[in-house]
Amino acid sequence: MEGVVSLKGTILSTRVSSQSLKPSNWKSQFAIRRSFPCVSMDSHEINPSICARAQKLDSRDAVTTVSPISDSLEQAEQALKIKDWEAAMLHEEIAASQGITIRRRPPTAPPLNYVGPFEFHARNEPNTPRNILEEIIWYKDIEISEVHLPPLLLKERSPLDALKKALDSAPPTRDFIGALRAAYQRTGLPGLIAEVKKASPSRGIIREDFIPIEIAKAYEKGGAACLSVLTDKKYFKANSSCTDFRLCPLLCKEFIVDAWQIYYARTKGADAVLLIAGVLSDLEIRYMVEICKTLGLTALVEVHDEREMDRVLGLEGIELVGINNRNLETFKVDISNTRKLLDVRRLEIIREKDIIVVGESGLFTPPDISYVQEAGVKAVLVGESLVKENDPSQGITNLFGRDISV
Repeated sequence: MEGVVSLKGTILSTRVSSQSLKPSNWKSQFAIRRSFPCVSMDSHEINPSICARAQKLDSRDAVTTVSPISDSLEQAEQALKIKDWEAAMLHEEIAASQGITIRRRPPTAPPLNYVGPFEFHARNEPNTPRNILEEIIWYKDIEISEVHLPPLLLKERSPLDALKKALDSAPPTRDFIGALRAAYQRTGLPGLIAEVKKASPSRGIIREDFIPIEIAKAYEKGGAACLSVLTDKKYFKANSSCTDFRLCPLLCKEFIVDAWQIYYARTKGADAVLLIAGVLSDLEIRYMVEICKTLGLTALVEVHDEREMDRVLGLEGIELVGINNRNLETFKVDISNTRKLLDVRRLEIIREKDIIVVGESGLFTPPDISYVQEAGVKAVLVGESLVKENDPSQGITNLFGRDISV
């Protein structure tokens, strides 16, 4: 981790290196690297209690600032650790105030001799993941870390400056939303985002004879408007990247926790990326949506419950919202979740903002498709029920009850 500490007008650059990472101990695998402002509450108002905590942090500069230039490097590193730890704790409070239950990384004890507004924050918090999504998110923080050991080192192998240069040679983006609208107008049925995936944490291996490019070609033949490609190797057994597919417009299905991942996806040919409201704060979603617009990408913002839906509908610039019918904690699926989230009030907001709603998870039959379409969706994202078919293109026909190919 790199940082700077002010020493009475002198800037001291410090590097805090990580130790060897042991998979059996989540705590030892993480270093706090990012700071987050204390804004973006529900209804986009400042939360007074959180800002009060932030003001306390500012008022304690004498405690965390290294004073004389002769002070040891250890003191400077300790001051930096305190500031980074406090920033991480503040971010967790912001997330909790917005109903986000997925913790970004394992809780850690306060730095040695720490006294301040968060000294009791991490006590009695389990330092093991509470559900599979939290486990995946914790691992993503490791996977993209700059202070990690091989064979990961994703950000070190491809630093942001290098990615920005690589954008010039990336294939041009295709109109992901336009493809969904065109499919809906052509068929009168929800536009299909067909997912290419070998496995999932809940189902295990879905298809043994998994040849991604052949499955993608079958999807296109069967009438898919867009493709979704899982790129996670550890939990979804991905063995391909977005560069392998240049057929329909392409969604890079990754668990994004860092803006770096968006740039990385674009350089690999993605036309859209997934942002999960159950993981990202309002401020992070707004920031990442702006990056997507700058890069010509579509952001599919996924929600799971009513609070997440209201948060996302209250943000500006949202064009595509996915309703995942899978419970984040239990992984159980209930397609009635789509109808519950699309009540009259929310549907009016969706119409006013011209948002396309995507139905996700639990869709296996024509009645399932009809159910979510009647609720208000104009696109569906389907993987398992298609990829396990011997002929995925025929699987699409079976899913919709008729041939939707061009």
